[in-house]
Amino acid sequence: MNKKPKLKKVAARIRRKKHVRRNLFGVAEMPRLSVFRSNCHIYAQIINDNDGNTIVSCNSNMKEIKSMIDSNENIKTKTDIATLIGEELAKKALAANISAIVFDRNGYLYHGRVKALAEGARKGGLKF
Repeated sequence: MNKKPKLKKVAARIRRKKHVRRNLFGVAEMPRLSVFRSNCHIYAQIINDNDGNTIVSCNSNMKEIKSMIDSNENIKTKTDIATLIGEELAKKALAANISAIVFDRNGYLYHGRVKALAEGARKGGLKF
């Protein structure tokens, strides 16, 4: 089995990630919202790069998110789940007195689940 196409794809994403991260830096006033997308789940965390710590995180693998997905019949696709993750992350961020962030798409193209998560965070009250 030839694994070169997959390795090329991952390497291209990492190259784009490095290019984007050259200009993005999350500080205490405007921390960085980083997104990671796997085939099954989506992960988002708000990071203060000065201290090097994660302030707030949310992902589709958490128990409370899974219960929200199971109880709501309108959430069917991974894109709907990404929107829900963005809204929940915004609630947690506002509770931690964070209202403005810098969005780090982590080398992924800004469409699909990444865009849905960003729009969910905006809908939840975050500014970026």
